[in-house]
Amino acid sequence: MKKRIMCDVQRIRQAIIEAIPLTTSNHGETPDRQHLYLPPAHVKALRIECNLVIGARGVGKSFWTAALGSREVRASLGTSVHELERTDVRIGFGVTPDIAAFPDGASLSQLMQSGSEPYAIWRAVLARWLTGVVGEDIPKAAWCDSVSWVQENPEPLARLMERANQHFLDDHRLGLIVFDALDRTSSDWRTMDSIVRDLLRVVLWLKSYPCLHAKVFLREDQSARTITDFPDASKLLATKAELTWAPHDLHGLMWQMLCNAPNEHGACMREVYREVVGSLPDEHGSGWRLAEDVKRDGVKQRGLFEALSGLWMGRDRRRGVPYVWSVSHLADGRGRTSPRSFLAAIRAAAEDSLEQYSDHEYALHYESIKRGVQTASEIRVAEMAEDYPWVTPLMHPLRGLTVPCDFDAVQSRWGELSPGGLRSASDLRLPPQHIERGWPGVRDDLERLGIFETMKDGRVNLPDLYRVGFGLGRRGGVKPIT
Repeated sequence: MKKRIMCDVQRIRQAIIEAIPLTTSNHGETPDRQHLYLPPAHVKALRIECNLVIGARGVGKSFWTAALGSREVRASLGTSVHELERTDVRIGFGVTPDIAAFPDGASLSQLMQSGSEPYAIWRAVLARWLTGVVGEDIPKAAWCDSVSWVQENPEPLARLMERANQHFLDDHRLGLIVFDALDRTSSDWRTMDSIVRDLLRVVLWLKSYPCLHAKVFLREDQSARTITDFPDASKLLATKAELTWAPHDLHGLMWQMLCNAPNEHGACMREVYREVVGSLPDEHGSGWRLAEDVKRDGVKQRGLFEALSGLWMGRDRRRGVPYVWSVSHLADGRGRTSPRSFLAAIRAAAEDSLEQYSDHEYALHYESIKRGVQTASEIRVAEMAEDYPWVTPLMHPLRGLTVPCDFDAVQSRWGELSPGGLRSASDLRLPPQHIERGWPGVRDDLERLGIFETMKDGRVNLPDLYRVGFGLGRRGGVKPIT
């Protein structure tokens, strides 16, 4: 009996590793429909009337952009967002370069240096899209030609818009253009503000045409800036949606991926699911979908996770419950856990259990789950270095510091930087937004990013998601990476 259980546990570990990709970042690739999981909070973001979608790193902005750009994936989403079944989509800016559809960052910069306003550039992007829709043409040898045509031909542009709107109306369809990864448009905040603000002005202009729509995905720090200080911007803000993930959404996504693991690995995980839930997931085409109650029922989800991890994060209840612990210890300073961090931690925990605890009765050993948090933190810190290059040099002097601590201790470490430490941070791409206020302003920026959090007694703390990867300590916490 023991041997059979051991075999099952090893199969489960291998199935988890095979089900969850080594990297869950989306670089513009079309999502696998079997992994498609739509949290209720994301439905509004995908609706055609939603113009502005806000989200932190790793919550799905580029994923949903790529999903909307795929006819096959839109068909799958159409069961939840019905208007997508009759919507044609164009990517107006994104992670994957498409110079015929939109100028890249370097081209955008050159156009602006030559005197073109971002407002005209974005309207040229629309014009190229819509001439293709109605079978017409404008100058396209270079982007400067298209921009010049837009600037010099306001009446033909207006007629083009009307014809395109009528085209979709006659076909009983909708046109949607999607913009993502706009932080790649410039390395300077003021320039990027101008680019994003003018894009939103174009989106507002597009609302005059009932069959033409636009959707803009923005980082939180971008949306918090003065990009909507123009007339009638409230019409866009009224449609705003935020990409958030509740704990049950994260567990639901994970089981969606586990049940659709390839070959015998998927069969193994579906059997685990059946043993806990009482029935197999719903078969849908070539894939499997979780029952609706399993997506939201914490009791069933907890039972599923306990089948992988056991009851406790140690030898008894004092150490916490794995179902809760695995999400809460991956939250940022604002209490939000991204699917990318969660999935990375679970995969790493399965790998570690396979290597270190082959005789453990559960697939995920509690110490391996802790090490999974270390892996996820390391990944998150690397991502932060990509998005916010100024963070790493400011966090490096804090290595070895124990938190929570007074901000004076943090500021003292920062003071040990070279005299130009604060100034050098301002020279990096998209530096701290409030750097002009000195270290207190930098502290506020770190809090907005979820790296710092202020406790009730005023001390500074870091959530494990960042504390571990940046090498700070805490009594009784997950060990930092040294």
